[in-house]
Amino acid sequence: MVTSQLPLLTLAIWVPIVFGLAVLAVGRDAAPSNARWLALIGAVAGFAITVPLMTGFDTSTAALQFVEDRPWVPAFNIRYQLGVDGIAMPFVVLNSFMTIFVVVAAWEVITSRVSQYLAAFLIMSGLINGVFAAADAILFYVFFEAMLIPMYIIIGVWGGPNRVYAAIKFFLYTLLGSLLTLVALIYLFYRSEGSFQIADYHMLPLTLQEQILIFLAFLMAFAVKVPMWPVHTWLPDAHVEAPTGGSVVLAAITLKVGAYGFLRFSLPIAPDASHELAGLIIALSLIAVVYIGLVALVQADMKKLVAYSSIAHMGFVTLGFFMFEPLSVEGGIVQMISHGFISGAMFLCIGVLYDRMHSRQIADYGGVVNRMPTFAAFFLLFAMANAGLPATSGFVGEFMVILGAVQVNFWYAFAAATTLILGAAYTLWMYKRVVFGDIANHHVEELQDINRREFLMLATLAFCVLAMGLWPAPVTDVMHASVDNLLHHVAQSKL
Repeated sequence: MVTSQLPLLTLAIWVPIVFGLAVLAVGRDAAPSNARWLALIGAVAGFAITVPLMTGFDTSTAALQFVEDRPWVPAFNIRYQLGVDGIAMPFVVLNSFMTIFVVVAAWEVITSRVSQYLAAFLIMSGLINGVFAAADAILFYVFFEAMLIPMYIIIGVWGGPNRVYAAIKFFLYTLLGSLLTLVALIYLFYRSEGSFQIADYHMLPLTLQEQILIFLAFLMAFAVKVPMWPVHTWLPDAHVEAPTGGSVVLAAITLKVGAYGFLRFSLPIAPDASHELAGLIIALSLIAVVYIGLVALVQADMKKLVAYSSIAHMGFVTLGFFMFEPLSVEGGIVQMISHGFISGAMFLCIGVLYDRMHSRQIADYGGVVNRMPTFAAFFLLFAMANAGLPATSGFVGEFMVILGAVQVNFWYAFAAATTLILGAAYTLWMYKRVVFGDIANHHVEELQDINRREFLMLATLAFCVLAMGLWPAPVTDVMHASVDNLLHHVAQSKL
């Protein structure tokens, strides 16, 4: 483990939370503009803290870096232990980065309870960083559950007409899925003779039966979070009802927590069970890729279409992880990061249209390019990236997973590759109906192109999508050592 002079991870967690509380306090007495500026300062400060994590990261080691370790609940040997490796660090940065866009996207759109809205996102940003940085199992679980609360409030208060139903469904699915994980962690605590440190669980001499039960307990929580088929039904409802910022965080960050759990818990703690049950996960992943892709084709709501496409893309991630090939695992992680940029951008684009016309129905649009040419250009880039166009980040991760799958089973790769066809079909068909053609109605006739604030958001994300598509090496170099170490551990333990 590599320690740090500055408590960077603690700052990454608590600076957004403190700013969130400050925004709440300021919002009671001041104008909404003060809350907005304070929230933006907090989001930028939170991202700035993560920059040294990137610049000071040692890519040659798989050990945890920037480690902090203090007693928290000594009676149960629960520790405030933080650390990131090449798998966790990119997601801390991604989460802090996307929080800025959520704050900027709400600048002119959210007019009621502004301070509470922005504070919820800042607090959730800190809690999510805690999930990725936690090296103690109970600390992880606390952050894992606590991050549900702000999102529940965001959907339930600022969501659409069915927001209460969507919020309760989201909360119950994710909470109930996590309860078995707590049982598994308590069992591991006793098997490790009183340790909650995640690293200690990697070396436990568990029987295959124990590993299978533990794996299934973890699967319940992480499959719901990803979400995997068939426990995915909460996600389209949550996306449709959530405000734009909620959809961005759900797609760009929250879904990644579930996939991250497989890498941090399921594979290293239950490696034999991971091999034993790999066929199940691969089957569920391919169903998500193919079946959910077909479901996306028939959606009439833009948000619901992109929500289903997220499930299909995350199916690629879990597929890559359970190929046990370095290329496919790294491809899955690259896909997670890329999906963060692309899905966030897609929901921001839909939000731009919704802010102007207050409709997400594809049939209500047509001919948007005639009134919003700059927006249409950005939307086209993100749609192409969502479909996996080469030279965009959407292609890199999917191609790596397919190459890794070919080394295991050609038919796995063949089935997975259908997403390149289905993704192009549902994404470009939606784009064609919304953007091209003659102006459909007087509402479209009155549309105005994106302003400077919206241009800056979309241009920044466009740069990220193209940069990662053209030069993914800075991202893949970070994760090499950690992925190789993980797969070496899993291979050694194979029965």
